[in-house]
Amino acid sequence: MENITIPIWQRYALTVTEAAEYYHIGETKLRRIAEEHPDADFIIMNGNRVLFKRIKFERFLDQATAL
Repeated sequence: MENITIPIWQRYALTVTEAAEYYHIGETKLRRIAEEHPDADFIIMNGNRVLFKRIKFERFLDQATAL
């Protein structure tokens, strides 16, 4: 079976590590954002793993004046 890798800029959801690399925001800061916005539409909780919906998180960042 061939392992297919989807490029990070085409993924629907990013892990904290992937989001940190993609957005150049530290993992600690991303985890804090997830904790401060638990009901936000850009967060998916998969068990205890935090995933960021890429496009919706980009909209959040566009509207943010400070992180």
